[in-house]
Amino acid sequence: MAGRGACPKFFLGRTIDGSAICRFRHDVPERIAAQLKALVEDEPIVNDEVPTKPKHVAAYMNLLRTEHYTSGPCYRIPDKTTPAKQTVWITRENMNDYSLTGFEWLIPEIDYGQPCVALIHENRVVSVCRSVRITEGAHEAGLETLEEFRGRGYAAAVVAGWAIEVRKRGALPLYSTSWENNSSRRVASKLILSYYGVNFTIR
Repeated sequence: MAGRGACPKFFLGRTIDGSAICRFRHDVPERIAAQLKALVEDEPIVNDEVPTKPKHVAAYMNLLRTEHYTSGPCYRIPDKTTPAKQTVWITRENMNDYSLTGFEWLIPEIDYGQPCVALIHENRVVSVCRSVRITEGAHEAGLETLEEFRGRGYAAAVVAGWAIEVRKRGALPLYSTSWENNSSRRVASKLILSYYGVNFTIR
């Protein structure tokens, strides 16, 4: 289900150039955060685009007392990526022009998930890519396609259309997924996205 969730307790991002960043939720004790930071500094460089766990995954899990995490590849969307199908920028002003059956959750989120780009089939929104993490310099894509419309190239089209709108704002469009999400990774392959690193998140 799309929408807002709790912030992760711990986020680790590693890139192919050797840099690594980590972030903590406000309720992670300073002592634990310091231990996590020390472990992050010892993480190796990410190389090939293959499923990989951090070197200190067991220690991270132990310190945060959890057995659950997510991890996956991160990509940059090339400047010249263009949608293979026509897409529409969805805003509060025009969203009532289309059927949102299956995307009702988008209504309360539309203002803060901008830009939001959709593919329309018979006046119905069937695939959406929107900004789910936003900074001054970059936006990260959130992608959702109705199950009965998957496998038609719609997802790749809305990601490309979204990236165009993000660039108009002077920001870098980014795309990430999980190692297990084969359909999302196929979208990255279809668009020939540029692999730059790996994320690791503990909630």
